[in-house]
Amino acid sequence: MSDEFRLTPVDVRRMEFPKSMRGYDQGRVDDFREQVADELERLTRANQDLDSTVRSLTEQLRGFRDRDKALNDALVSAQQLRADVREQSEREAQLILREARAEADHMVRGAQGEAMRFSDQILLLARMRRGYLKQFRVMLERQLAEIAAEEDVPDPDPSAIVGEEQRSQGEPSAGNPRSGALFRG
Repeated sequence: MSDEFRLTPVDVRRMEFPKSMRGYDQGRVDDFREQVADELERLTRANQDLDSTVRSLTEQLRGFRDRDKALNDALVSAQQLRADVREQSEREAQLILREARAEADHMVRGAQGEAMRFSDQILLLARMRRGYLKQFRVMLERQLAEIAAEEDVPDPDPSAIVGEEQRSQGEPSAGNPRSGALFRG
């Protein structure tokens, strides 16, 4: 059927044919018309149902396509985000590694400087120790020499000391026993 001429079940039921002498059997034509109208009505309903189903399926298909596009867009976005996050993580890891290496180098240089200062201090203390020991040895040797010299000096004779003092000062007074050379103060 073309779009210009549409036949509906009502059209079939209302259609009247002119009567002629030699025409068709009116009862059979009416029965056929009723059957055609019923079939046309059934086919029209089926066609409407199919149109409705096609519209529904078309709408579902559009929804599926929209979801598919959204999923694809989300997948592409997720992949891009993953790539961006990975790239950012790698940049941050490289930065952290560079900073850690710089800090480690700084710490090593600091430790080396500290070790050098300790080494210098140890050398200074060792020199000071040697100098102290040398001075101590010289002082001890001097003391030992003085002790040895004192050992060579004979012990004084107390009677000689008393006699010598008495001669230089005269005799001690008889009433003061502490007036001798040993008791002068």
